Amino acid sequence: MKTPQQPVSSPFNAASTAVDVMAGVDLAGRLAIVTGGYSGLGRVTAVSLAAAGARVLVPARDTRKAQAALAGIPGIEIWPMDLMDAQSIQAFCSQIVRRGQPVSLLIHCAGLMASPLKRDAQGHEAQFSTNHLGHFRLTCGLWPVLTAAGSARVIAVSSRGHQLAGIDFDDIDFRHRPYDKWLAYGQSKTANVLFAVALDERGKARGVRAFSLHPGQILTDLGRHLSPEEIAAFDVFDEHGQQRIEPERGLKTLEQGAATGLWCATSAALDAKGGVYCEDCNIAPVNTREQGRRGVAEWAVDADAAQRLWRLSEAWTGLSL
Repeated sequence: MKTPQQPVSSPFNAASTAVDVMAGVDLAGRLAIVTGGYSGLGRVTAVSLAAAGARVLVPARDTRKAQAALAGIPGIEIWPMDLMDAQSIQAFCSQIVRRGQPVSLLIHCAGLMASPLKRDAQGHEAQFSTNHLGHFRLTCGLWPVLTAAGSARVIAVSSRGHQLAGIDFDDIDFRHRPYDKWLAYGQSKTANVLFAVALDERGKARGVRAFSLHPGQILTDLGRHLSPEEIAAFDVFDEHGQQRIEPERGLKTLEQGAATGLWCATSAALDAKGGVYCEDCNIAPVNTREQGRRGVAEWAVDADAAQRLWRLSEAWTGLSL
């Protein structure tokens, strides 16, 4: 049965933090993998899982930077991997599968936002390649150890930015239309939501459930391609130049931003559920009214679009479950 895209009973809210959500959670003996786990939301996520007893692997393109960011934190290992390099992802997955330990949590935190036009080795636009195709490859490569867990969750960190654009199946890679960094970002974040819809449908019989989420608007390295004027337009600073923290408006601290992903990864309220988009530590409603507001756009949870994207991703990567 498909999980309804509607809120459930949750003791948490927009202001809840990673510490709140993880209180009492015991992940001893579990293996978690967190992409982007050495900066921003990903770092808070990785550290929180390790503090709960999990062994956490953080794949990183820049291993020196990752080691510096996570130095001295027990339970976390840095492994080399580049989400825009198919061979790098394959090598990472092969090592994990050979070792044989089941993977209970796979959390896709890494990503690009509003970056200049760049393409991967296969010619795919960089935001779509990193945010979607890289994580698709990673999930397929780790499938044997995800299913071996018996009960695993795959979490795709999307964004309210998915409301900017659906998938342009006729020109995903901006071959024929002018490149627009925000449309490219929105398309890639919609892909994250559709990925969770399609993966959950395929994985639930094997004990693998998938979720996507909006963490909130948080100032992190994700905004490195934005100008000061673009950042200011998000109204994240007050009249004194201080960052606004208004979680009900989506303006959150890193600890508040990481809370929803951790809730998706560990909450008993989501047992036997999956394929849904979450925000503020709950399943979000469908937004049929206004861009930039709470909820998920209808196009991002469309089952037909999810299957179409999955089939295309299989064709483009040569991988499947």
